[in-house]
Amino acid sequence: MERYRTPRPGMPHDRTRRLRAAVLALAATGGLLLTACGTGGGSDSSNKASDGSHRTGFPAPAAPTAGAQDGENSYASPSFAPSPSADYLSTFALDVDTASYGYARRTLAAGQRPDPSTIRPEEFVNSFRQDYERPDGNGFTVTVDGARTDEKNWSLVRVGLATRPAAETGERPPAALTFVIDISGSMSEPGRLDLAQKSLDTMTDRLRDDDSVAIVTFSEKAEQVLPLTRLGGHRGEIHEAIDGLEPTYSTNLGAGVETGYATAVEGRRKNATNRVVLISDALANDGDTDPDSILDRISSARREYGITLFGVGVGSDYGDALMERLADKGDGHTVYVSGEGDARKVFCEQLPQNIDLTARDAKAQVAFDPATVAEFRLVGYDDRRVADNDFRNDRVDGGEVGPGHTVTALYAVRTRPGADGHLATTTVRWLDPHTRDPHEKSGELETGALNGSLWEASPRFQVTAVAAYFADALRQGDERRRSLPGAPGLSKLHDRAEKLAAKTEDKDVQQLADAIDQADRSQG
Repeated sequence: MERYRTPRPGMPHDRTRRLRAAVLALAATGGLLLTACGTGGGSDSSNKASDGSHRTGFPAPAAPTAGAQDGENSYASPSFAPSPSADYLSTFALDVDTASYGYARRTLAAGQRPDPSTIRPEEFVNSFRQDYERPDGNGFTVTVDGARTDEKNWSLVRVGLATRPAAETGERPPAALTFVIDISGSMSEPGRLDLAQKSLDTMTDRLRDDDSVAIVTFSEKAEQVLPLTRLGGHRGEIHEAIDGLEPTYSTNLGAGVETGYATAVEGRRKNATNRVVLISDALANDGDTDPDSILDRISSARREYGITLFGVGVGSDYGDALMERLADKGDGHTVYVSGEGDARKVFCEQLPQNIDLTARDAKAQVAFDPATVAEFRLVGYDDRRVADNDFRNDRVDGGEVGPGHTVTALYAVRTRPGADGHLATTTVRWLDPHTRDPHEKSGELETGALNGSLWEASPRFQVTAVAAYFADALRQGDERRRSLPGAPGLSKLHDRAEKLAAKTEDKDVQQLADAIDQADRSQG
């Protein structure tokens, strides 16, 4: 069951502020001040501790103590903050999945209500464009902002992380993509295999000559249709292999994934992005259907060769839970494609960010100040929580993020009456995708930034809130659900979304408004 966390008050507020001021002054003198303003800035990623991590005034547990081995949970408690055991930390692996929102929208358009267990609020929130600043190189910028809700002392706090803009197709590293395509009987439904074929044909035309493509199919067994093949001079051969796919029998997804990874390892290219792209309705009914068991069998390909998994879900009946777990455990992410518009976005417009990587094993940790925060709750990320003491344990899996991505986490926060001063510090930690060196960056938020009303905040902040409130409403009946403070009814939420769609001139926001209207009508 999801619960609010109540930070322990710790030391008196005035004493906390005096100590923090002294520490920040000392840090500035030593060149270690890494915190940033709450409007998009972050700490300088060039300032690293001896282990490659950063030290900051308030957020995460301190870097490992001297003598600790890599990956061990040996941490020193900073003298200027409560012990890391105090319940003021929130830690999670980054997640850029959007499949939950796409599938919910498809279900509502068909006149049905999505199963509450398939609603993951973070995937609703991360489906929309954001207004965060971007870094110049690999890594992240950190934005922390917030706004007051209509409920007394309750606010929504937005933690925003952004990677560098996606390079043009010709500027990115070469890609070695192994397509693992479901050709089982269930894929014969219109909008499944036929949509996958159209998408792959279009993507083949968009890829560069020095990219490589392999094709593996699976039904009751798996088959390598095409080994990893450079596109230069072979596009016709690749198109022929794609166009010749036909649906057959049952769905042995485990065999498909295993053969796909074996193909990816066999044709693996150095200095390229090696990725398995799984296209399926994930309705596995043959062979091994447990994602942990499937991925255990190909663990060496994931860990030794760094091959990641990109899951593309299709079909009106869709095994959402299986695909989501495969992607999470396979160091990748998932999207859901409901039609040609979605396919064009995923395989064309968002091609670089879906095949390239800028960060591996990325985690975020938010430290709320117990002097100003009475309680807080992370919205969503139920399956991506990380133990607080594992934030700097790089053996603990995080999330893989590509260029052009943004990651947003929303918190419901109740401040203490009359609270004034520091509210929270966010730190993101990631490994360089090539060297696997660790880096960190931080951003802060003060209570003064919460003075404005939610519905007077920036349009993109409001879109984030509408998406979260919508997911919250659809989770009715899910035992993990806790209503967000200040939640309007679906009718009012639809009005908000319509106004935001007009203001932003964003077709994705208009689709959100339409989905909210469909949900409102379905319960009427």
